Amino acid sequence: MPRQIRTVKALEEYTRTRLSPRFFMRDFLYSDISNLQGIPNIPHDPDLAVEAARGLCVTLLEPLETAFGRIAIRSAYRSAAVNQWGHENTNNCASNAYNYGQHIFDIRDKNGHLGATVSIVVTAFVDLYEELGDWRPLAWFIHDHLPYGSMYFFPKLAAFNLNWSEAPARWIKSYAQPQLGFLTNPGMDNFEGDHSEHYNFPLFHEAKNRLRGAGYLPG
Repeated sequence: MPRQIRTVKALEEYTRTRLSPRFFMRDFLYSDISNLQGIPNIPHDPDLAVEAARGLCVTLLEPLETAFGRIAIRSAYRSAAVNQWGHENTNNCASNAYNYGQHIFDIRDKNGHLGATVSIVVTAFVDLYEELGDWRPLAWFIHDHLPYGSMYFFPKLAAFNLNWSEAPARWIKSYAQPQLGFLTNPGMDNFEGDHSEHYNFPLFHEAKNRLRGAGYLPG
């Protein structure tokens, strides 16, 4: 039986859990649904949620902040109750079964794999996105340099769902023009190889140099 968080003091201590150099558990627990509907957004299995969040932070969010500077978190962990309310009330939440190993960090997916999804904005990319009207340069850069599980892009601010998983599916989809649906997945001809022609901008050259300098890429 997972330990339960039942007091304010216990929750305060839990939210101070350091996941990586830049991130703490508190960063992932804010929820509009929780605030407005009074549904607690506290993990049922706190230790499993930390394990998943740590994988997300160490593997993906730390390298992204190294490369681009501040990452704005829009949505992250959802308790099963919060997600269920969002799904039933058309608040852009997929079903609980889909979100296990995604936004519901503390329940493994149907295949038993641990995972975590966060919706983020890469703030350094916003101005370029508004100029180009194209989210794909960022998607291809991440595809070529980081071991993501999946990505799902949205129209506003080039926000996207970024997933870390023990068994990464490695697909990219979008609700945003100029390309709806799949950008790539392991079954598509464009999946393998170098895609740097799609992100030939100073922002990405500098980001790659920062990743290399921090040891995330070969020298």
